[in-house]
Amino acid sequence: MPFTYEYERPSLTVDCVVFGLDETDLKVILIERGVPPFQGKWALPGGFVKPSEPLEEAARRELQEETGIEQAFLEQLFTFGDKDRDPRGWTVTVAYYALVKLSDHRIQATTDASDAKWFPVAAIPALAFDHEKIFRVALERLRGKVRYQPIGFELLPEKFTLTQLQKLYETILRQDLDKRNFRKKILSMGLLLDTNETQQDVAHRAARLYRFDRHRYEELRQKGFNFEV
Repeated sequence: MPFTYEYERPSLTVDCVVFGLDETDLKVILIERGVPPFQGKWALPGGFVKPSEPLEEAARRELQEETGIEQAFLEQLFTFGDKDRDPRGWTVTVAYYALVKLSDHRIQATTDASDAKWFPVAAIPALAFDHEKIFRVALERLRGKVRYQPIGFELLPEKFTLTQLQKLYETILRQDLDKRNFRKKILSMGLLLDTNETQQDVAHRAARLYRFDRHRYEELRQKGFNFEV
């Protein structure tokens, strides 16, 4: 006797909130939709999950297809399932947030995206679907998590100055940090490797360059180390 499924089945999508950092702003990637609904409106990269496709695999595929980004720190954010969020019908989306080194990626719109651009998080346009809500949740997650996990290093070049590191936290947290106290605290953690190199081609005094020691962080984390800025 065939099995009868008595409940309505929603469609399943993934959406990605991708953050990058330049010298002045925290930014997010948006794509201009090339197809209905909301054709011509800006939206987060994302799309429908294929049958039997793992969620994170779907998120990375959509990110690559719509922006050209192939490698990124990616973490699941939240699930959004209001029945009126998509005019095509009941659609549940699993949202992710991603962090990339902005200078490492030349974004390029493909598939059903007619354009892809970086926007300062303080000046995003009106978004399709409920994507502004998803964006706000991701931004608050980033601002909370960057204080107690070293995810901020995902936004920096491999080699960076202490000034760049402090600017990252000030930009994300929207507050000024005392230079002396910040440097004392961050260096006392023992997570930065001195490269014995300095900045090149700068008009001011060249600053020392550091690198984040991921291996050391994992060793300390397993021993109960508390990262807090």
